[in-house]
Amino acid sequence: MKNLPKEKKERIALIAIGTIVVIVGTWYGMIGAQERKLEETRKNVKEQQTRVDNGNRLIAITADVERRVGASGKKLEDIEADMATGDMYSWIILKVNKFKAGYKVEIPQFSREITGEVGVLPKFPYKAATFNVRGTAYFHDFGRFLADFENTFPYLRVQNLELDPASSSSATSTDDPEKIAFRLEIVALINPNTR
Repeated sequence: MKNLPKEKKERIALIAIGTIVVIVGTWYGMIGAQERKLEETRKNVKEQQTRVDNGNRLIAITADVERRVGASGKKLEDIEADMATGDMYSWIILKVNKFKAGYKVEIPQFSREITGEVGVLPKFPYKAATFNVRGTAYFHDFGRFLADFENTFPYLRVQNLELDPASSSSATSTDDPEKIAFRLEIVALINPNTR
């Protein structure tokens, strides 16, 4: 190259620079674009694989979810079968008297039901019947009765509880100064499936 004329050296240098520019241009224009496209394809494959894995996981738990929904539906049917139907007044007297057999609680007075909306949630599918109840008991006996009563019947709720000494109440007067007189409301959900 030392013996070549200056003009030929410049041409060879230009050809070398041109070749390098063409190689770099080809690299960035074709191979770089292909690499970017390949990376994008890998990213899409990874996203689709995640979706497939999520779908397979949902398919795997579908049977368990269907089983739990069926069990919950059966439990709801069992609860609704025990809910208030027909003559509400007779129903509440029988329900409370049967339950209180194991407790030292006297409940001689039940009022007729007042039927209305529950008012807990909008579009709640159940109506409610409210009964006023009066009775007497020893404090601890009444406390156990009340706790067990509400825990046994998920469709009954006690509200507006009032306690007084039994000797001061004219409706439930008793000679025992240890007893209390109680007044409360029992709110019972009405089974919407039977009329």
